[in-house]
Amino acid sequence: MTGRRRIRSTYLPVLTNRPAKAVARSAATLVACASLAVGCGVVPGDTGGSGDGPITVMTWAPQNTKATNKPGMPAFAQAYARWINAHGGIDGRQLRVLTCNDHNDSVSAAKCADRAVEENVVAVVGSYSQYGDTFLPSLEGAGIPYIGGYGVTSAEFTSPLSYPVNGGQPSLLAGLGRELARSCGPVTLVRPDTIAGDELAPLLDSGLRAGGHITSSDTLADEDATEYGSQAVRALEFSARDQTEPGCVVPALGDRTTTFMDSFRRAGTDYPEVRTATVLGSVDQTVINAGGGATSPYEGSYITGWYPVASDPRWDAMKKVINEEAFGDNRIDPADAGVQTTWIAYTVFKKAVESLGDGEVTADAVRGALNDGLKVSTGGLTPPLRWKFQDVLAAIGYPRLVNREVTLQVVRDGRLVAARKNFIDVTRTLQNADLN
Repeated sequence: MTGRRRIRSTYLPVLTNRPAKAVARSAATLVACASLAVGCGVVPGDTGGSGDGPITVMTWAPQNTKATNKPGMPAFAQAYARWINAHGGIDGRQLRVLTCNDHNDSVSAAKCADRAVEENVVAVVGSYSQYGDTFLPSLEGAGIPYIGGYGVTSAEFTSPLSYPVNGGQPSLLAGLGRELARSCGPVTLVRPDTIAGDELAPLLDSGLRAGGHITSSDTLADEDATEYGSQAVRALEFSARDQTEPGCVVPALGDRTTTFMDSFRRAGTDYPEVRTATVLGSVDQTVINAGGGATSPYEGSYITGWYPVASDPRWDAMKKVINEEAFGDNRIDPADAGVQTTWIAYTVFKKAVESLGDGEVTADAVRGALNDGLKVSTGGLTPPLRWKFQDVLAAIGYPRLVNREVTLQVVRDGRLVAARKNFIDVTRTLQNADLN
């Protein structure tokens, strides 16, 4: 298709009573780091976390781009490092977090991975990138695990060195389709005209079929457009064609969902019965507030997510970290699915390091702990996580998708609240998805 872009799926050290040689080594590296123009801005120390030096990891995400941006993920990772170091580190080891901006660009994503290899990080943790096919081969070649990616590309669910903590777009679309089958007439999906976007329609349709519904209409759009008037009209006309049952429009455009909804609001005055529904990551409470709260076009919309709503007390530990180490940092929103994913990813990483005891913390050791059946509890934010060589969805191309549960949320009186108390398992729905 012409013009299509191909998408692949300073913290200060808080020194504990470590040996004197480790303290001296950290201080010496701090002086050296201060003389560099790039590559620092984090706690210095031995790379990779071997011996007495800090454990070095990396978190990356796009920032300041025209498409999806996730600045809260690296910002939270640094806040988490400050917090964990202020509380004695991980089993007494200091945590050093490097960050990188992948610019929503395959070249920059590859450079982030190259830097991770050069810095000898023991893991890439809690990150977002649309270019999994670009950066994962570099990590695989160096044996570096990728823990808790955002789940935006298929590569994250196929690479043996990827350890996803959520079900990515596959589970969200399948779960949403199941719900919409019970409450919607004609359904229109508005999604990016990209390789990753091509996978969204079959996943939504798998959920619709599971509920006995016809498949959706697929409307393509540029992911970095400044307006979506023609797509909004096309979606409204299709979803309003059945006069007996209200239709639904599902925008899945990431950060550009808000831009689409501006066009939808202007075009929708002639189609009052058409409703919207979407997935978390495209819409959160901040977006709903900006759209008018209870008067926004999201009112009454179903939204599928990976985790409980942000007001759930199971997020209190994460909010404590934010309050203590990042209060006032407006990049970090506890309701942002990216920030939440980074918290869970670092929870997994911390458990993996702790499982090593006094052993050396290396990429091989962390990967070995995860591959040897380590079962990680996330305090009820996800089901217990454990990664096998191939999981039950290997037959449809997702061998690493171990968390197949989603939450159903709804916008009521301008607030995003839980529509159901428990998680919804979409394993069977995904197994029946036609991705060919």
